[in-house]
Amino acid sequence: MEIEIQSKTDNILLGRTDVHFIILHEGEGSPKRDLVRSELAEKLNAKKETIMVDFMRSSFGARKTVGYAKIYKSIEDAKAGEADPILKRNGLGTKKKPKKETAKEGDEKKEVPKEKPQKPEPKAQPAEKPAETKKE
Repeated sequence: MEIEIQSKTDNILLGRTDVHFIILHEGEGSPKRDLVRSELAEKLNAKKETIMVDFMRSSFGARKTVGYAKIYKSIEDAKAGEADPILKRNGLGTKKKPKKETAKEGDEKKEVPKEKPQKPEPKAQPAEKPAETKKE
């Protein structure tokens, strides 16, 4: 696996460096995000934890992957500047556990049996009035 840096731009406003790269991986499958982060850290003299790989796109049949990464100054800056899905993909996301309500013995909820919905009775149609005969 060989990483070639296409462009490297300092983004002062957001406090990061943007990097566009190409990975040539002959005889191998698509590279894993973790491996790419460690290779970029080695090549750019940065900490692996501060590199967020935004995307990597491989073409069918071609052994070439194009990608985009952001290098932050610190882990706190990365957590503040990135969305949760990107953080999770790069191994820094917060895993939220669903809250389970524990019912106490005396506070157990009683289930009310559901009533079956009743079918509405068809409305009685008004009886037709007998036709009045005309008296002449």
